[in-house]
Amino acid sequence: MSDLTTAGYIQHHLEFLKTGDSFWHVHLDTLFFSAVSAIIFLFVFYKVGKKATSGVPGKLQCFVEMIVEWVDGVVKENFHGPRNVIAPLGLTIFCWVFIMNAIDLIPVDFLPQVANLFGVHYLRAVPTADISATLGMAICVFFLIIFYTIKSKGLSGFVKEYTLHPFNHWAFIPVNLILESVTLLAKPISLGFRLFGNMYAGELIFILIAVMYSANMAIASLGIPLHLAWAIFHILVITLQAFIFMMLTIVYLSIAYNKAEH
Repeated sequence: MSDLTTAGYIQHHLEFLKTGDSFWHVHLDTLFFSAVSAIIFLFVFYKVGKKATSGVPGKLQCFVEMIVEWVDGVVKENFHGPRNVIAPLGLTIFCWVFIMNAIDLIPVDFLPQVANLFGVHYLRAVPTADISATLGMAICVFFLIIFYTIKSKGLSGFVKEYTLHPFNHWAFIPVNLILESVTLLAKPISLGFRLFGNMYAGELIFILIAVMYSANMAIASLGIPLHLAWAIFHILVITLQAFIFMMLTIVYLSIAYNKAEH
């Protein structure tokens, strides 16, 4: 990739490994690194659970217990209902999204160069910088919202919520349906685009900093401190985005589960 122009270098790093060029193509790199992130999460928590002791815990067990207790506390404060599903869901979302986000801290050329050794010429390693992945997760949250609304209020309550609110009169049913549908659809859309936008911007900044290394010595010398500074700041970004995705999911499901009638 050394013979690429600056524009070509950036474009190359923004290309996905796809099954084809049609509309219904699949981003294989997104699927692969999403699965790898899930395996890392499951392996670490399974290993800690297998070796958990009631005595003095090791550093890894202590770290995992802190995360579990923290997520359980967040769910307890924000979800007013049974937590046997929501707490594990919140934990899974936070850890999985965090690991996928953390891939962005790997130097932008490292994984593509490794893939190039195996004949793979295009690779984007950050799944959450792919709108397909973030919207896919958001759509799952969307269906959970509908499920918990019906579970807590019944099918009739679900229909009433979207037809008799905010104007409690049959003549305003079409208006209510439009207003409530927009509100409902805005939740997964904003959830998916928020995560994608932040991670895409972070990935792009890393690529732009990497471009500096191919410039003259004066500009290239600025690359290392800029890279280090952005990486340190990005640790906060990837953690915050994982927390926001988890928190909004819990809040949306809590609203859906609220048994109060309008």
